[in-house]
Order: sequence, then structure tokens, then C-alpha cells
Amino acid sequence: MTTIASRPERASIVNSVLAAAGLGYNNCTMTSQVFYRKWRPQTFSEVAGQEHVVQTLRNAIKSNRIAHAYLFCGPRGSGKTSTARILAKAVNCSESIDGEPCNSCDSCLAINKGSALDIIEIDEASNRGIDDMNDLKERVNYSPNILRYKVYIIDEVHMITREGANAFLKTLEEPPPHVIFILATTDPHKIISTITSRCQRFDFHRLSSIAVISRLAHICSKEGIEIDPEALKLVAKVTTGSLRDATNLLEQLITYYGNIISLAQAQAMLGISGDLRIRELARCIVAMDVSSGLKVINAVAGEGLDLRQFNRELVDYLRQLLLAKSGSSDMIDATSDDLAEMQKIAGGTTLDYLLNAIKLFSSVDLRMDTYSPLPLELALVESVVSQHARDKSANTDQPSGREWPSSRPAAPTLRINRPPEQARPASLVSRPPKVADSSTPSAAPHSQAADPIDQHRLSEPLKMDDPNDLRYLQEHWKDFINSMRGEGSGGNLDARLRHACEPVEIMGGNLVLGFYHDFHKSYIDNRKYLHIIEKKLKEVFGHTYTVTCILMQQGGAKSDLKPASSNHLVEAALSMGARIVDENAETEGK
Repeated sequence: MTTIASRPERASIVNSVLAAAGLGYNNCTMTSQVFYRKWRPQTFSEVAGQEHVVQTLRNAIKSNRIAHAYLFCGPRGSGKTSTARILAKAVNCSESIDGEPCNSCDSCLAINKGSALDIIEIDEASNRGIDDMNDLKERVNYSPNILRYKVYIIDEVHMITREGANAFLKTLEEPPPHVIFILATTDPHKIISTITSRCQRFDFHRLSSIAVISRLAHICSKEGIEIDPEALKLVAKVTTGSLRDATNLLEQLITYYGNIISLAQAQAMLGISGDLRIRELARCIVAMDVSSGLKVINAVAGEGLDLRQFNRELVDYLRQLLLAKSGSSDMIDATSDDLAEMQKIAGGTTLDYLLNAIKLFSSVDLRMDTYSPLPLELALVESVVSQHARDKSANTDQPSGREWPSSRPAAPTLRINRPPEQARPASLVSRPPKVADSSTPSAAPHSQAADPIDQHRLSEPLKMDDPNDLRYLQEHWKDFINSMRGEGSGGNLDARLRHACEPVEIMGGNLVLGFYHDFHKSYIDNRKYLHIIEKKLKEVFGHTYTVTCILMQQGGAKSDLKPASSNHLVEAALSMGARIVDENAETEGK
């Protein structure tokens, strides 16, 4: 029976033959390896930052409790594939010591050289279909060529198709005793649960900056590289826990600057502006100084710095300000002087403002145009404008600095000029029955709001001697809104009225409410809600009012729908209990 080797196996055979002849790939085309391959860990003890994984694997090998399938999950550059290769060596090592491969026996040497035919690495990104899985299912039945175990390292296993996964399930569940599967993935949630349940799962953590710096320092000492410790910290910070990325970046620095590398050189290569620009812009954000902040952003863009990296640094600095403001300074990795400066800057703002600024700058998308400062400018202006809008809506004092408009038009004051007496058009008004709406729900309990209310004062009607005293009603309008809490079908009628309208006219028992937006007017101008408002007006002010809703334009001008109280005949009808049914009826025939 003729056995046809798979593509990875054929490649291993070719490399073995070439190596035996002294014509291997390394001999023909290159004399050195890149750092991340040259300094790949060869024993469990060399794996950085994954002690919980390597200790468990060592104990399993020492006690001969080797599973038939493993699943390694974790972010890129955390050591999944390297650990898989070490495990493949350890289970086949003939002179294993304390669960570690010896790296000196024939099997370890063959695996290190890449000539071991029984260690098969498969990339599921390109071998993901059902045909590939059926081919794998056939090959696992063959015994190992030389080693004790045939080990399949399947990388990016989450890329396998559903059909391919179903074809792979039976083999994974009951493989031959000489086969071990090691699956690796960066997205374990994409793997079907039937595969996950058949494996021993190990979660690799993102490496800490200390672990990355320690490994980079070890490489530099072995390679004879002199590098500023702050430059190593910067490399570890930029690569966000990926040791492979950090090692590649270190090699780029060495290639460009040689064996002596300073912090300034690392900053220049990475396009990092340093702390001064970051702190300057952070101060502008905290002080709500839009003009100075825009100058900093445009200066950074004008110098050709990487705006994405600049924004990442800014968000990280704002995060540190948030920690300092919240009393978590012990979580900040900074010197005592830098920490004192952060606490001073954070003392000039609130947690709410810092939180909103971090959200806005974190959502900045510079992928389409990495040179345009517009996204950063918009985030700066929006953070300041939105804070001013919140301050104004909460009726707090405006902070010092430049004034910025609110998100809604200022409450206008409506002035009504009454025309001379005319005959009353009978078609304008009707007299509906004054029947309480049985569908109006009772007042629901409401949680205590942020603004304190004098409940004793609202338990009795306010002393409003003149029912037509508009100024008095306007001055106590906020108290009336607070008394509406819990009213309405959703218990939030007070929120529908707050900052949406104001009393603009009282005449003959008719109270005119001027709304700034048609949305709020359309919602409130409903018999059910008008009845609730009229009932509460009676309870709070001690007088009976009939409510009419009108729409006003920004700047204090009325909309084209003129208020009915501008006609003295309509005023008289309203005073007798009539209600407006169509404000355009008088003009429709013109």
C-alpha cells in the first residue's frame, strides 16, 4: 500500500533531505533569523507571563496525564504556538526533567530544527473545509514515523467551517492513542461548543508590561544592545502586551539606530510626541479651553505626527486623570511628580466630564484619514459643548471661559398684541364637556431625584393671590414641574415638561404654554395629559386653569400658528370653558 504524504509532511521530508545534504533553506538564502523566531522560548520556564499554563502542563507530563486534545486561547503574541511546540517536545522527549524538554535528545533536536515528520502544523485559515478535515481524519490513523506521539498543532482553529468542524468532531473525540491535538485560537467564542468540550482549555493572558520589558531586556543583554530602559517601557506600552510585536519593534529599532538606542530615538521612530503635547491638550480639555486645544491639535497635525498614536496616548492620559480623580492613584504607573501634576489637573474638573471626554476621544476614528485633525477637533468641541448643555439644563452656574450655545434654543418670552374688538367667529371654538379622563393613571411612586424639593411647601397650595399673575407662576414653574413627578402613564410626565416649555400668557383662566419643539408640544397636547396638568395646577397654585399649547420659534418669535388669546372674542370663549379645536380655521378660506 502506497502512502501519500500530506503537504506539510512533504515539506518536512524535503527539508530533511536538504538539511542532510547541507543545502537547507537556511544555508541557501539566509544566515540569521528574525528576533521573534531566534528568541522563541524553547522550554516552559522561558515562556513569559503564563505561569498558570506552563505549571499545569509540566505537572501533567510528570504524572503522565497527557490529554489527547488541548485548546490554547488568548490574544496574539501571548505564546500559544510557542507553548504548543514546547509541549510537543516535552511529550516526546526521552530525557525529560521535571516536565521540561531536555533540548538535547534526538527528538528534541529534530523538532527544534523543524525536521520532525511527526510534528504537523496546520493553518486553518487556508485548510478549513470539509475536504481538508476528511484528509486529516485519514492521516491520523498512521503511526508516528520516529517519535512517541504524532502531534497536530492546528492554528486559527476558529476559521474552520461548520461542515469541516462536524467532520473533525469524531476524530477529535476519540483519536488514536498515538495522536495529540493542540488547537490554538484568538477567538474562542467562534469555535463550536462541541469542539471546545472535547479539549482541555487553557486561557493565555495578555502579557503585562513588566513581563514584556523583562523579556526584551534579556534579548538585549544577549545581543549586546544598549537601550534606554524608558525606551523599553515605551515599546512595551505601544505593543499592548504582544511579545511578538514588541520583539519585532525592538529589531526595527536596532536595524535603524544600531546597538545604542535612546528614548528620543524610539519616540521619533514611533511617531510619539511625548508627554508635553499630551498634557497640554489634556489641560485644555479640563479647562474647556477650545481655542487653545484646537491650536495644540493643529500643531501636532502640522508636524506630521501620527494622529492615531497621539490619540491613543491622550486617551490613556485622560484615563489616568480619571483614576486620580476617583482616588485610585495607586493604580497609576507614574513618578511622584507626574502623579502630583495629574491630581492637580484632575482637581479642576468632575468625574462626569472626564468620563464623557474619554468616551468621545475613544470613539475617534482615524482609519480613513490618519492626517486630518478634524475628528480630534470635533471630539474636543463636542466634549465642551455637551458639558455646557448639561450645566445649563441643570440650572447651574456657567463655568468661566468662552460661552458656547446650548443644545436647545433659549426659552423665549412670548409677547401677545391684542387687536381691537371684533365680532366673534362662531366656527373657532366649541364647548366640550368637562369630564375627567378615566384612563388617567394614579400618580406612581417616584424615586428621589437629584434636585431637592421642599415637600412641605408643595403639600399646600402656593399663595398666589391673583390667578392672572404670570410672573409669579413663571417664578414657581420649576416647583410645579417637580410636583409632577410620578404622573403620566410612564410616571415621567415631569421629564416631558422640564426644559420643554414655559408659561407665556394667562387670560380669563386660560394658561398658554409655549413649547420650543413640536415633538414636545405634540406629546403634551393630548386630552389625557392636559387633564393631569390642569388638575395639578389647581393643587399647586390654588386656581383653575385651562391649558393651551402653542409652538414658538427660536429667538422668541412665534410660529405661524398664532395663539388664540390674540383674539379677544376667543379669550371670552375660553373664559367660559371653551377649548380650541382648530387654530387654522380662520385662515383656511383665504
